[in-house]
Amino acid sequence: MDVMGDKATLFETGRFVQPSMGEATRDETGQTAEEAAEEAAEEVRQRLAAEAGDVEAMSVLGSMLLRRGDLDAAEPHLRAATAAGDRAAANNLGVLLHQRGYADDAAGWWRIAAVAGSAAAAHALGRHHRERGDEPAAEYWLRQSAEQGHALGAYALADLLEHRGDERAERWMRAAAERGHREAAYRLARALDRRAGRTGEARTGEMPAGEAGAGAGADKGGPLGEAEQWYRQAAARGHRRAALHLGTILEKRGELKEAGRWYLTSAKDGEARAACALGFLLRDAGDTESAAVWWLRAAQDGDGNAANALGALHAERGETQTAERWYRAAMDAGDVNGAYNLGLLCAEQGRTAPAEQWYRRAAYAGHREAANALAILLLQGGDTTGAEPWFSKAAEAGSVDAAFNLGILHAGRGEDEAALRWYERAAAAGHTEAALQVGMARLRDGDEQAAERHLRCAAGGGSAEAAYRLATVLDARRPPASTHELGESVHEKTECEEWYERAASQGHRRAQVRVGMLAAARGDVVEAARWYREAAEAGSRNGAFNLGLLLAREGSEPEAAVWWTRAADAGHGRAALRLALVYARRGELAEGQRWADRAVGLGPVEVAERAARLRDALREELSA
Repeated sequence: MDVMGDKATLFETGRFVQPSMGEATRDETGQTAEEAAEEAAEEVRQRLAAEAGDVEAMSVLGSMLLRRGDLDAAEPHLRAATAAGDRAAANNLGVLLHQRGYADDAAGWWRIAAVAGSAAAAHALGRHHRERGDEPAAEYWLRQSAEQGHALGAYALADLLEHRGDERAERWMRAAAERGHREAAYRLARALDRRAGRTGEARTGEMPAGEAGAGAGADKGGPLGEAEQWYRQAAARGHRRAALHLGTILEKRGELKEAGRWYLTSAKDGEARAACALGFLLRDAGDTESAAVWWLRAAQDGDGNAANALGALHAERGETQTAERWYRAAMDAGDVNGAYNLGLLCAEQGRTAPAEQWYRRAAYAGHREAANALAILLLQGGDTTGAEPWFSKAAEAGSVDAAFNLGILHAGRGEDEAALRWYERAAAAGHTEAALQVGMARLRDGDEQAAERHLRCAAGGGSAEAAYRLATVLDARRPPASTHELGESVHEKTECEEWYERAASQGHRRAQVRVGMLAAARGDVVEAARWYREAAEAGSRNGAFNLGLLLAREGSEPEAAVWWTRAADAGHGRAALRLALVYARRGELAEGQRWADRAVGLGPVEVAERAARLRDALREELSA
């Protein structure tokens, strides 16, 4: 499907470029009329010279006819030149006979030419012996060719040595690459990539692929930088896979415009992986329509990753049937993500049975996230026994979520040590909630230093609860607030306050109450009221109680009573006692007695004792 997605750059691709007025028209062989005429005139000149007995002209005329495919006309000229001792003619005669199927006869002529010093014939003879399985003879003749500077000979020798695992292969691969052999340049780059521990593969969608960091290939002096140089040389000579790998290196380094150009070059040459990678690049730039065009092209060429990307795109649009069709196409292309994505699609639709089927298929194929999803599905269905082995399989394969889920599973059974082991494993891989669980466990064990380390990790990962817990640990270490020599408080925001505020800004109610208390302590009533109100409106009874206290001190007792009522209704004993006192002062003794009785039941002990005394006094007053 020859369609470009980026309409703004159609002319840059050359697809719609029209011949200029002065541009010559080429025939099916790629020649212009002038070039064809010149070649015909040269053939006439060589033919006349050959008929006059010029050996070199016989050889040249034979090679011209051989290139054209006119074997019958070429053979007599090549044989005549060979008989006169022309080694190039002997080599070309071997090529002609090889094309006719006379391999042994061809080898005989190649040997004659090779002995006479023809590097091309030595290369052809070496290839002949390798095809026959005679590797020592193949190596001998290929080496003769390579040592004469023949690029094809050097490449064939490198290929032979690499097949044997001979470390000298790289030397000859490099020699061939330096002489312009594009496949040698590509293979040399791949070898340098492997040595440096980089895959160099194009992006493979949303699943982690162990890619190198963003700076990969940036060291121009090391193996990665050298690999890039050889990829670039091969790509410039039209090697589509080299262009793909070069695009990948540039994309990882953030040079997206140039990466896109190489992906485009490779994709137009038929490399499906490049078309897929170009699609991801366009999607990241916000051009999903163009991305879909390239994914479609790659998927039609059998790229399973592109089919998955198309499936995800249609799923986002709510086109579930089309999405399912592309996920199946990905699966048919051998991409196990297709089965996993089908499972996700079915699970989102509430089709549990087919979701389990697809998850199982992907999990049995080694897809770790499918194994984790399958275990969750089984657990939701009450099959704890069936879920645990799949959690374990996924966790052992490296699924961080599965390790965390195993921790939850063991914790639910009261197996705290086993739970902690899995939490620690997930936390070590960067799982935020797992780090929080480890931190809390270390706090219970009294290991404050280890607890702080894990809580910092979890808080840094965005856990509001971890930020609050870390703040409480740091708060407990805070020395008493210093005072100014004139008696005025000097307040400098401490680290624990910063963590309280981070948790509060994420909606953590207890942190909001604590931030409000700290603001009130430094006399910032407006800030304190703001945080208390936010916590109270989110359902915090302590926030409602403290907001009531603040309002009462500011002379707004009726509004304070509203918030105390909300706190008392949520089970706050002190709020109920405050209400009892408010109603008693107003002379509403029965209502005061009711709230005092409520405070007795809510506690804590000191509140219950005070409330009991107030209740009894109000009862006596009412009965007097």
